[in-house]
Amino acid sequence: MTVLNRLYASSGSEVIIETLEISVGAQTYWLTRGYEDITVTIEDGSSRTFTACGIDIALPARNADGTQDLKFAISNVEGIVSTAIRSALSELSSASLTYRCYVSDDLSAPAMTPYTLAIKSGFWTATEVQITAGYMNVLDTAWPRFRYTLPFAPGLRYIA
Repeated sequence: MTVLNRLYASSGSEVIIETLEISVGAQTYWLTRGYEDITVTIEDGSSRTFTACGIDIALPARNADGTQDLKFAISNVEGIVSTAIRSALSELSSASLTYRCYVSDDLSAPAMTPYTLAIKSGFWTATEVQITAGYMNVLDTAWPRFRYTLPFAPGLRYIA
């Protein structure tokens, strides 16, 4: 049993540290839940410092319904991240998020494979920002992507 599985099942001396890398256009925000900033090594071997903030993360459900969304709320006291995400959502520019999970005893690599998701929607109030990010929605995607319609393939009319 891995340390991460043991921590999810019970407790121990270690702590699970959740981090978010939010990329909005050319700007990147490195955030973690808690009261102290942490410096960790990400999967490419470089070192990053995540800024502590009031953040709450709800991981995607492991199910087969096709919409696996990660939801998170960030304190909007300073308004920095909310302003960037608001402009990204209003301009429909690219915004993504990477969720990484570390165990406090080993900050040299993520404890599990990071999730990289596209930011889909969000709303904000004076005190918080709530964002939904997810994978590509498979249920709303047509297959095959190239559609054989009558204008393209008129011979379809005679197939019965």
